[in-house]
This record gives sequence, C-alpha cells and structure tokens, in this order.
Amino acid sequence: QVQVMESGGGLVQAGGSLRLSCAASGTRLSINAMGWYRQAPENQRELVAIITSGGSTNYADSVKGRFTISRDNAKKTVYLQMNSLKPEDTSVYYCRVFYGSAVTWGQGTQVTVSS
Repeated sequence: QVQVMESGGGLVQAGGSLRLSCAASGTRLSINAMGWYRQAPENQRELVAIITSGGSTNYADSVKGRFTISRDNAKKTVYLQMNSLKPEDTSVYYCRVFYGSAVTWGQGTQVTVSS
C-alpha cells in the first residue's frame, strides 16, 4: 500500500501564492499519473491538475494560467504551484497517486484564500 503525504496548505490572501507537495512512498511499483483534486463543502471532488509519468499535463479550466503542476520522478513527488489565488480556490486539496493498477488518495490539505 502506497503512503501519500501532502504538505503546503494554509491561509493566504487573494492574489497570493502557495505551493503544495505530495510525496508517495512504500511501493516498488511504478508511479504513473499523479494529480491534485479539491473538494469544497457541499461540492463534489473535482480535478484540479494531473501529470503523467512522461510529463503530460491537464488542468481544470478554472485554474489554467494560474496553477502549475510538476513532478520529480526520482523523489516520487508531485507539486502544485498556485498563483493569483482567489477566494473560490478555498478547498481541501487531495493528492491522488496512480501506481501499478491501483490508485490511492492522500489525507488532504486545507487551502483557504481570504478576500
């Protein structure tokens, strides 16, 4: 079972920046795609950004041009650089790791953007 550890959430003013990190450990299987999702209260969990092992990326329309996903394959770590944050970005952000034929979620990290 892969362990997933997220970090980097917090409170920031609108227009500010945060960087989230997610490290996977505990498996010798190849880490395939790694992604960030978010879920605000009373909303469904939604994809924010995802990156394949080859570096291809996909973003939600709402974050294009503001967020950047990247990864360090040697460290089995994915990052989410969030710039020009808006109050509507306030959510719990979850890391999702695809490895072998399995998938697992992190515990989530809170991001709060004040207006």
